[in-house]
Amino acid sequence: MSPFSFNHFNFNVLDLERSMKFYAEALNLHELSRNERDDFIIVFLGDDSTDFRLELTYMKDRKEPYDLGEQEYHLALRTEDIGAAHALHEKMGCICFENHGMGIYFIEDPDGYWIEIIPDRTKPITWQ
Repeated sequence: MSPFSFNHFNFNVLDLERSMKFYAEALNLHELSRNERDDFIIVFLGDDSTDFRLELTYMKDRKEPYDLGEQEYHLALRTEDIGAAHALHEKMGCICFENHGMGIYFIEDPDGYWIEIIPDRTKPITWQ
């Protein structure tokens, strides 16, 4: 069997521009590529330090929010400066859960997806 490697993760979004603005401001992710069709747009976002991409899929005729179930899944991003990241996310009002014991927290995007923020474990945790 051939080896596998991670490529991307997808979130379906109701408002593509609102979501792209959020990901740029909150996580410094930017557009890498775009695929536009009559009924949907797919935008891949990247971080300039890994090959992993976040795919945002916008269905042009979708009007109602997506059912995210019980939110038993999430995307996680690591940061070298969790104190600065936490301060930014606190200012944005997007922190939805904090676990001080583990030194992590979660932010929520405009569509309700949770994103875990993990510190670089070689640096001191400064937001608690």
